[in-house]
Amino acid sequence: MGELVTLAAALNQALLDALDGDDRVLVMGEDVGRLGGVFRVTDGLHAKFGDDRVIDTPLSESGIIGSAIGLAMRGFRPVCEIQFDGFVFPAYDQITTQLAKYHARSGGMAKLPVTIRIPYGGGIGAVEHHSESIEAYFAHTAGLRIVSPSHARDGYQMLREAIDCDDPVIFLEPKRRYWDKAELGQVAESLFQSRVVRAGVDATVLCYGPMVRTCLEAAGLADEEDGVSLEVIDLRTLSPLDLPPVFDSVRRTGRCVVVHEAPVFSGLGAELVARIQQECFFDLEAPVLRVGAPHAPYPPSRLEKFYLPDVNRILDAVDTVRGF
Repeated sequence: MGELVTLAAALNQALLDALDGDDRVLVMGEDVGRLGGVFRVTDGLHAKFGDDRVIDTPLSESGIIGSAIGLAMRGFRPVCEIQFDGFVFPAYDQITTQLAKYHARSGGMAKLPVTIRIPYGGGIGAVEHHSESIEAYFAHTAGLRIVSPSHARDGYQMLREAIDCDDPVIFLEPKRRYWDKAELGQVAESLFQSRVVRAGVDATVLCYGPMVRTCLEAAGLADEEDGVSLEVIDLRTLSPLDLPPVFDSVRRTGRCVVVHEAPVFSGLGAELVARIQQECFFDLEAPVLRVGAPHAPYPPSRLEKFYLPDVNRILDAVDTVRGF
């Protein structure tokens, strides 16, 4: 067994290797240089590559992304860090009206290989603006690719592939999993493929990012206490969605629960439910259920355990779909 590393360390290694392997790669963002980032994901990079490759920017998310667009147009591969999920919105105009559109606007002639790293989600005892689930905002915008790793092994390979991608990539990092450890190694799936992380026969559970570990814990408890076999799928890519493995699983199990931290109302789960019921309608034994946050602002830290999905809420949904 190889050395276990945290997700944060795996991402740091991915950035180091990308910078080392391609002079066109730049890292830029607030406090990414000498400080090494709020979560220390860029720690040590400035000392090795200097001011020209690891760039401390002013506190201007719009400026960060606008600068990255210009750099990408001139042949660079910028990797931008948005310090916290809720800080991305000043850059939303640049991302959705410029970055996402330029390839189509140029008739396919121009490519903008910009990677935007965003720590997202809750579970760390922070407050609003520091605990947001923002994926649905960007998934609705054509021209962006959106991915989210759930552990260190995926984090390393997915970030390397995102930086190599010629399209803009929103790289969502589940901040509550930064300190979870896993062994580094080769990953069979490419950047835009989902993965069955636990096989089962009684129901399918779909999840991504921070909820993968929670869903695996729920599946283990269901098996141990009730003998219920849950198949857990880590979606990994949120746009484009890789749905054939999802459809195959649901056709076998006949039941499905979709889990995400984001509010259920108009969340990514709604698209998943619609697509599953469209493609697998005659194989379903029960309605597809969603487990997520309520349609409310993120609460103070002492209340977040009631806001975020947990094992009990997931198992309640599983019991409901199995009751049909």
